[in-house]
Amino acid sequence: MPELAQKRIVLGLTGGIACYKMAEFLRRAQEQGATVDVVMTEAATQFITPLTMQALSGRPVYVSTWDNRVPNNMAHINLTRGADAILIAPASTDFMAKLAHGLADDLLSTLCVAKGNCPLLVAPAMNREMWLHPATLRNVIQLKADGVRILGPGEGDQACGEVGSGRMLEAEQLLSELIAFFQPKVLAGRRVLITAGPTSEKIDPVRVITNRSSGKMGYAIAQAAREAGAQVVLVSGPTALDAPYGVNRVNVESAAQMQAAVMAEARQADIFIAVAAVADWHVANASDSKLKKKAGGQPPELQFSANPDILADVAQMTPGPFCVGFAAETENLHENAEAKRQRKGVSLLVGNLAQQAMNADTTELILFDTQGARALPALPKLDAARRLIQEIASQAPLTTADATPRMT
Repeated sequence: MPELAQKRIVLGLTGGIACYKMAEFLRRAQEQGATVDVVMTEAATQFITPLTMQALSGRPVYVSTWDNRVPNNMAHINLTRGADAILIAPASTDFMAKLAHGLADDLLSTLCVAKGNCPLLVAPAMNREMWLHPATLRNVIQLKADGVRILGPGEGDQACGEVGSGRMLEAEQLLSELIAFFQPKVLAGRRVLITAGPTSEKIDPVRVITNRSSGKMGYAIAQAAREAGAQVVLVSGPTALDAPYGVNRVNVESAAQMQAAVMAEARQADIFIAVAAVADWHVANASDSKLKKKAGGQPPELQFSANPDILADVAQMTPGPFCVGFAAETENLHENAEAKRQRKGVSLLVGNLAQQAMNADTTELILFDTQGARALPALPKLDAARRLIQEIASQAPLTTADATPRMT
């Protein structure tokens, strides 16, 4: 099912060059099943036309408070009733000031004041000096205190030629934020550390030994944890995947590098989820130069040494994070997974069949804990990850530190 199926969004555009991004956002939101009503300020129409947004949305676009297409001439009331969220993007400095002070002098600002319980999300877009102005910062504090969700801003090149904070998030980032907004915040305030992908062990400068892993499951869990409100660090071996928006990715190659990265973060983590397919061995006599073929095609003599057991090491930490392991088996899944759970010393282990899960977009997870084993239905990996995060949230103990959300 599309991520925004049966959701109705009021999309408000204010004056700013970032209006051009909203055409792409509107198309993507509708692909995810959203119904979108567009409201524009007069200033916004200087940057993108109502005709463009109407053609893309297939619905009327509203600009004037006095729009007589609305039977009772109360668009500021009717548009927000039954809406699931209002998203203002781009949100100019002026419009954010209006919101912070409850001003209502056009259709968009009026409907934001008259929105009732409809959630309000705001994506700032302005010059870096305007974003850092004390009045803007005060307005942001007030908006957050009023329950408004501030999305971004990002950093980078700005239309004025300067570089810094204040740039509006990209269309895909806004879509990720909107989808995440509707997910239960079962991990709000917690820090989650995740490993994903394969590790790669050097034979020589051009050859490696690795495990088969696309990283899809680990990356889906990272996205699901972030959607659930967690601060997420993803320690990833080599993959072709982009890091989920809002997730801090640490790139590694070998198991030793992964262990070092994990141990550097583990003390600050509340939850550790070991999804990576870590190689069990590394080549002890790896060559610093490319190995040449021997006469007769004789292969080189490789000597192997055991890699660190990252999950077991973290599970032994006192105090330490709540640990979740993964087991990809090809046979005897229940026996092997439960044995691994006990051997690693973790409360929860997630098992699946490698031949079904490798490089696939769906998976069927089986959860092993002290109560026994129970299977989740076959699901797309992101949906399975969300189910798993809910399960982890229900089992992971809530500490005093968890109860106080950390500043980002």
